[in-house]
Amino acid sequence: MLPEKLGSLLHHCAKTKAFRRALSLHASAVKTGRQSEIFIGNHVLNFYAKCDCIDSAMRVFEEMPQRNLVTWSALISGFDQSNRPHLAIQLFSQMQKYFKPNEFVFASALSSCSGIKDSKLGQQIHAQALKLSHASVSFVLNSLILMYMKCGMCTRAFLMFTDMVESEKVFTLIEERDVYSWNTAIAVCCRSEDNLKALFIFGEMVMEHNVKPDDFTYASVLAAAAGLASMRYGKEIHAHLFRTRLDWDIGVGNALINMYAKSGSISLGYTSFEQMEIHNIVSWNSIIAAFATHGLAEKAFALFNEMMTAGVEPDSVTFLEMLTACSHSGLAEEGQAIFNSMNKVYGITPNIEHLCCLVDLLGRAGRVTEAEEYIQRYSAADDAVVLGSLLSACRLHEGVAVGERIARRLLELHPVTSSPYVLLSNLYASDRKWDSVAGARKMLQVSGLKKKASHSLIEVKGSSEKFIIGDFSHSRMEEILGMLRTLTRVKDEDLLCY
Repeated sequence: MLPEKLGSLLHHCAKTKAFRRALSLHASAVKTGRQSEIFIGNHVLNFYAKCDCIDSAMRVFEEMPQRNLVTWSALISGFDQSNRPHLAIQLFSQMQKYFKPNEFVFASALSSCSGIKDSKLGQQIHAQALKLSHASVSFVLNSLILMYMKCGMCTRAFLMFTDMVESEKVFTLIEERDVYSWNTAIAVCCRSEDNLKALFIFGEMVMEHNVKPDDFTYASVLAAAAGLASMRYGKEIHAHLFRTRLDWDIGVGNALINMYAKSGSISLGYTSFEQMEIHNIVSWNSIIAAFATHGLAEKAFALFNEMMTAGVEPDSVTFLEMLTACSHSGLAEEGQAIFNSMNKVYGITPNIEHLCCLVDLLGRAGRVTEAEEYIQRYSAADDAVVLGSLLSACRLHEGVAVGERIARRLLELHPVTSSPYVLLSNLYASDRKWDSVAGARKMLQVSGLKKKASHSLIEVKGSSEKFIIGDFSHSRMEEILGMLRTLTRVKDEDLLCY
């Protein structure tokens, strides 16, 4: 039998796991002396490795008079697939005395690093793959992502995934998708705020492929449901969690609190909080944020005190949520006291977000002068976000003169967004200075900046509907416009504000 024919038959046996047929072919190769030929020897070794007869593969390897890169690659892959990652790594190290690894060897070596959760070694192999220009090969890149995920380096895995060209296409090329592959795809969708797609992938994962989700999966899809403010999706995920898991880690509990709070059910969020055996700072921040964003400052303060009694030290996020609670409830004095206590009592230096929240709070209370003093004290006079909050407050209380002064300072910063022009236009509109409104809009046009189209996302009878300003492509647009005409039959120009 010609070597090419024998090799082809052995290759077919390896793919179809035709064990008896392959043994017969191996016997024929030994009888005719062809096993000593490197081409046939590689096919025999590969067959045993693919059929999980790794000890037989090792014997063939040791008996081969010559070995090439394919020989080493087949055996390393065999050890990796036979759950012997340490031996695969050992062979990988030995091989480099004779050959430089190719993309197939790198994929197997990285998979073995995943098996032993050795991130340090994985990063060293990653560096080698980069040096030899193999790291960008799709299946090597996938092995890298899975290695970082299994080693707990989720951020690194996410950054690599988002750097991939046609990442979705690469995901579909993965033949055996484990929970780490699915988690990476879901996480990418969540980070890019494509929450519906994240939920769709989760459904495909559990319904079509029967892959068991882990805590990371549930935390991610609960965050996606929270992003959609979808009680329906959130409850379905919660129900699935109850059916499949007896307990879950604190991260999932925190995600449940956040999901229910974002979906409008503070009571269910609080129930989830109370049912948790252990609370960390994220748990406390999540439940405080739930009450804060719904304007229930009294309960937020009670929880803050309860957290302190429990011996949990607040962090910068805690104070941001407390300031939000004060802002939504109009508690200027309390908010100011919270802000001042950050550095004096807790040793936490306020950042721009804290200052912005305080400026907004004081501005809403008509205390714009005090807000300006805080801006000067914290050297934020050149921060566009803080000045924008102050300008917005002027529309409510201080009138056009103060607002124009702040707007001039803001525009001198050459903003990269349209917000300052829109705020200035709103300021003039609140004082019915329509010529000035037109002037502000003209300035926006000259700047070349465009206001990003806002959108609303609502859930109607189990279906999420997205509405974008200026978009009339909705399938029920005629019905919507008819209802809108009914509601706005009487239009008062004084109520219009850009």
